[in-house]
Amino acid sequence: MRDDLALVEQEIAAQTGEAIQPIAEIGGYLREGGGKRLRPALLLLAAGACGYRGNSAIPLGAVVEMIHSATLIHDDVIDGANTRRGRPSANARWGNHMSVLAGDWLYMQSFKIALQARNFSVLDILIELTQNMVEGELLQLTCLDRIDLTESEAIDLSYRKTACLFSGCAELGAVLGDDDARTRNALAEYGRQSGLAFQLVDDLLDFTASSEKLGKPVLSDLKEGKVTLPLIFALQNGAGHDGHPSGRDLVATVLREKGFQSVHPEQITSLVRNSGALEHSRQLAVEYANRAKACLDVCKDSEYRRALLSVPDFILDRES
Repeated sequence: MRDDLALVEQEIAAQTGEAIQPIAEIGGYLREGGGKRLRPALLLLAAGACGYRGNSAIPLGAVVEMIHSATLIHDDVIDGANTRRGRPSANARWGNHMSVLAGDWLYMQSFKIALQARNFSVLDILIELTQNMVEGELLQLTCLDRIDLTESEAIDLSYRKTACLFSGCAELGAVLGDDDARTRNALAEYGRQSGLAFQLVDDLLDFTASSEKLGKPVLSDLKEGKVTLPLIFALQNGAGHDGHPSGRDLVATVLREKGFQSVHPEQITSLVRNSGALEHSRQLAVEYANRAKACLDVCKDSEYRRALLSVPDFILDRES
């Protein structure tokens, strides 16, 4: 598995390294920033669990990582983020114009690679997940600063922004293994549930991690106007008392000021911690992880299936 991921890394380096100088420079910078490479790992493991032993998983692993990188670049531009994985973001270094175009190039190059598979199922999955991710960004923009965002709306955003790519990676593995619709659907659902767990842990870390471990400022979601599930759960129990402002008032102030002028960050983290929202969110993430594992009943026992079973636990235990 480690060898295959190294080959994916080489493929990404080759694709971006042979491009024009700005792309090669930004691509190299993104690769140096590291990352868990969880999405290509999911694709490789799912392909192995479905009996695939060919070479096509390597370029497709590069494809999903390049799509992921493109979304991160565009997200940082949209959010005005200055840091990513503890370093200046691409837009902080090269500006918005260059970064948007680099993200566009990564999208187009990833589809160019995918076309070489000559498989319409592969293209269908990639087109659908890319549309979902763009729709997720558009919907999130309409949801900014909305203190009345519902749990179902937040979960839908989590699916579109994060879980649909996890789902697509696992389903692509099943397509490579030429497995039946039942197995494809089960692996797609495995990816979906794993991705929802991943995003929920991400939301939790925004309230609990240090900025050093997180690689970006804590509470950055709220400053950007994003109301995530832990905060939604906290607001369900955040009434004021003894003349103190309610949790809703505190959050509304941060959203209005787009920062922590009148409200201290500790007031928000205390609100989330004291309301039981952390435990509630954590339990929901565990439920997603357990549902993901249950989806793997369709696969025969193998080292690949056992590795897939361990991925949801890795997601729950991560600190960045």
